[in-house]
Amino acid sequence: QNISRHDIGREKFIEEVWKWKEEKGGFICHQLKSVGASLDWSREAFTMDETLSNGVKEAFVRFHEEGLIYRGTRLVNWDCTLKSAVSDLEVDYITLDKPQKLRVPGHKFSYEFGTLIEFAYKIEDSEDELVVATTRLETMLGDTAVAVHPEDPRYKAYHGKHVIHPFTGKKIPIILDGELVDMEFGTGCVKITPAHDPNDYNCGKRHNLEFINILNEDGSMNEKCCEFAGMMRFDARIAVQKALDAKGLYRGTKVNAGMRLGLSQRTKDVIEPVLKPQWWVDCKDMAKEACDAARDGRLNIMPAIHKDTWFRWLENIKDWCISRQLWWGHRIPAYYVVFANEEGKGQEEDSERWVSGRSEEEAMENAKKKFPEQAEGLRLVQDEDVLDTWFSSGLFPFSTLGWPNNTPDLKAFYPNDLLETGHDILFFWVARMVMMGMKLMGQVPFSTVYLHAMVRDAQGRKMSKSLGNVVDPLDVIKGISLEGLHEKLTQSNLDEKELEKAKKGQKASFPDGISECGTDALRFALCNYTAQGRDINLDVQRVVGYRQFCNKMWNAARFAINMANITADFKPNKALIYDEKMQYLPERWILSKLNATIKEASQAFDEFDFNKATSSPYAFWLYNLCDVYLEICKPILAPIGADVSAEVRAEAEKRQVIAQNVLYTCLDQALRLFHPFMPFVTEELFQRLPRREGDDVTSIMLAEFPQPNALWEDEEAEKAMSFVIDAIHEVRSMKASYNVANSVKPDLYIATKVANFKEWTEDQIVSIQTLGSVGNITVLEDDSAVPEGCVMRPVNESVQAFLMLKGFIDVKKELAQLAKKAAQLQKTKDGLLKKMEAPTYMEKVPEKVREQNTAKAEAYSQELEAIEKAIKQFESFQI
Repeated sequence: QNISRHDIGREKFIEEVWKWKEEKGGFICHQLKSVGASLDWSREAFTMDETLSNGVKEAFVRFHEEGLIYRGTRLVNWDCTLKSAVSDLEVDYITLDKPQKLRVPGHKFSYEFGTLIEFAYKIEDSEDELVVATTRLETMLGDTAVAVHPEDPRYKAYHGKHVIHPFTGKKIPIILDGELVDMEFGTGCVKITPAHDPNDYNCGKRHNLEFINILNEDGSMNEKCCEFAGMMRFDARIAVQKALDAKGLYRGTKVNAGMRLGLSQRTKDVIEPVLKPQWWVDCKDMAKEACDAARDGRLNIMPAIHKDTWFRWLENIKDWCISRQLWWGHRIPAYYVVFANEEGKGQEEDSERWVSGRSEEEAMENAKKKFPEQAEGLRLVQDEDVLDTWFSSGLFPFSTLGWPNNTPDLKAFYPNDLLETGHDILFFWVARMVMMGMKLMGQVPFSTVYLHAMVRDAQGRKMSKSLGNVVDPLDVIKGISLEGLHEKLTQSNLDEKELEKAKKGQKASFPDGISECGTDALRFALCNYTAQGRDINLDVQRVVGYRQFCNKMWNAARFAINMANITADFKPNKALIYDEKMQYLPERWILSKLNATIKEASQAFDEFDFNKATSSPYAFWLYNLCDVYLEICKPILAPIGADVSAEVRAEAEKRQVIAQNVLYTCLDQALRLFHPFMPFVTEELFQRLPRREGDDVTSIMLAEFPQPNALWEDEEAEKAMSFVIDAIHEVRSMKASYNVANSVKPDLYIATKVANFKEWTEDQIVSIQTLGSVGNITVLEDDSAVPEGCVMRPVNESVQAFLMLKGFIDVKKELAQLAKKAAQLQKTKDGLLKKMEAPTYMEKVPEKVREQNTAKAEAYSQELEAIEKAIKQFESFQI
């Protein structure tokens, strides 16, 4: 609307913000619901709610009365766009290795940073000069001293003298400071601006210098800046340089490699150190308590890599500036006392005049107690500033439960068990909650802090609207076209240049838009990604892959339900295992594999290892259940022939019942393992499964999470089926190598003298036939009885598999294709060797390329050897 908050006033502005909150505030909750967050939505809390506001006032007043909160005029990080102080944690630093032009909010042009500008101060009553250097030339308008090292022989003659400021004409003392000045750096002279630099501030305190503020709140130069008054600070920087040059005082500009520049996280404005009266929290003792809690085990921080950062920050903590020159937020419950004979607060405040109170009435009582002699007719003026948002957020674990009232909720839910949040706000939020919780409640607010990874784009870049790489989870869930992504950009606050750049970024990252992936796939992908550690480089195509897995899960479960006739009429066995030892190898094996998966997933949950918690059931479902057991079940669960004997029929029916129950158990338990990550597809499939007797649970959300079952552990079955699966893989590999179609079923011969291998093969002939797509299977003592026309692959050191290919392949055709391929490969290899043997090869070709060529030549040789071996094998066939 092109109006500022100052145009409409504080009251109207706050009304407008509340309107915006009501309109837009529900979007985050909508996102959470869309990604399947299972929460008690009746407990949704907002930091500006009355209950929480009461808690904020209580905490401030208690801290103020105890002296932990105090009023002080100190250097703050000033955001000229916000016109407010920001904390150290809200400043991002960039390193400039060379001069670089940057756009600055509130300015018309781009400005160069990363340089060191040198200029001279003339000595009073002399032609001599002291040359100083600065990265912020405009601050020289606030200089109140020039410092030299007391032992520097170059400047001994100037001790106790002054230089003359070229614009104000004031005399500036030359001071001696061995703590600040490094004789070996630059000229050994340092300009001192106590009101705009942290090091200079300390120097100014040591030498009792004048503190001159040169900036208005919007970053323009104030009335103390001579002819530069009214200019924006970086325009003034250029103007000051030109004026110094005109006076013959400019001495040049140098590159300042490695310069660190502080930028506001919120506005990207260049931060200015400015001297301001603010409210501060003394955090030293609270920080020590938070460190002690992390050391003695009362607080567990996970992953453990973040503990060092926790200690490093808290052990070096500075006092926390909690006042913000904003209107939206918790207004500070502090009041300035104005006596009867005074018109108002005045320009220079007295920090002793501040009182606090949970209400204005309480503050008035405190004021009269503090100033009993001036009690008659005194007035209170409430501070216009609001509290840093992290002050109120730091109270969240108990202010949401009704504190400071001793409510039933507070008794029941404080302290809590687990906090899950991003590692980027470990100090913004987590540390403040721990410090304030221990101080006000006497206990840590939670016993465990789990810090999740940050989501970046596929290239590892931070998500940014201006880069066009921001991924809205709802767009991944529902899908969106490239045009739709562009349209969302137009609703942001990017200028035209940034908008075009962002659109190009979107086109590069999502040329076809984003496919519809669904909630389950997104949740599963994000949890599976956590193996990467601190950051997640989110590739949307990987989420698409998990959407395909969801489809496979759906299809496999439906197929199993139909194949095994697991309908509403099916009554699963009441127990998860039969009383007698299971005699069938595939069922013993799959239950043992299921048990191992349950153990691994349960342990992974306990250790917050969500990569393993997702990977383990994923592997079980795909590689054990679908690839093996479902295929084995197909002939078992097929209709029993009408011409079989009663004995055979009884055995087949018994086998079917066991397979039905084991397959049901696998589906039921696997869906429960997947449910925390894939709530929707698992609920839908769970509803299609009949329940065991006595199990009347209505939703998978309420079902018991799978527990390991020691009776299912079966090392022997796993060893036996591992051999069977290896044999099947070798058979499939042989068929693929010789281009034998899956529909063709050649005979298979297994040669082994080891009793176990013979027994396992004979027991699982049907399984090998089914999964290997082979015909008759014969088990032999050795290879002497293997008929001619077979190819061989070792299954292990004691077992050989022979596949009869006679009549299934065209030897002449295969030999011709192999010979052609060998000729082409030899030609390519010869060409490469010719290049490598050239006289200038070692001199002209880079080492990395030479290494690549050597590797290629070796690979060509190995491939040629394999082709030659295959040719000899075909030639030996008696077909």
